[in-house]
Amino acid sequence: MNRPELIIFDWDGTLFNSVGQIVASLQFAAQRFEQPLTHEAAQGVIGLGLPEVMQTLFPQVPHLHEQIVMAYGEHYVQHSTHDAWFDGVAELLHDLKAMGMKLAVATGKNRRGLDRVLTKTQSHHIFDITRAASETMSKPHPRMLEEILQVTEVEAKNAIMVGDSSYDLEMAMNIDMPRIGVSYGVHDPQVLARYAPLTIVKSVPELHHFLKQILQQKMPA
Repeated sequence: MNRPELIIFDWDGTLFNSVGQIVASLQFAAQRFEQPLTHEAAQGVIGLGLPEVMQTLFPQVPHLHEQIVMAYGEHYVQHSTHDAWFDGVAELLHDLKAMGMKLAVATGKNRRGLDRVLTKTQSHHIFDITRAASETMSKPHPRMLEEILQVTEVEAKNAIMVGDSSYDLEMAMNIDMPRIGVSYGVHDPQVLARYAPLTIVKSVPELHHFLKQILQQKMPA
């Protein structure tokens, strides 16, 4: 592949260690409205936009979706104060910027939630553009990637999508964008492997190493 010009990251489970709290908040909201929800089901939808999460988890009670979302959001904001980047993420992002990379975020969060965590991590300035599911179409539809490519003026073949869920990798595959799976987030390696990623990494340092090899045109054998 060509030396990439743009690297696009998912947020939750890829850059930000928040999966456990998202699951806990979804289960809290489900319990409040007496809806069954397993840990596995809650974790499995992370990456989708909230409307799609509600349709997937609670199709039987569409009249409660708005209230469940509100309960989820209130619980998450209240209890996620200790959520932070995975170890090594700050170094990874700053190194990529120093190497001249354009960086972006494509997330299932809504814009308000994304802005909150960008402020928390003091990282607004790191990303050339960010896209939240509330302002475009949810993954795995590739529209948010297409919008990022349009703003950055980069072709899909010259970008890389990095994500921890099947939705991230399927989204990238839908427009033939190279992709990397991370297995320390939501979905297992065998699920990520279905979407033909360049590689699947087990940690942020491993991701950092692989990206540096690509940028230095020393692809692993």
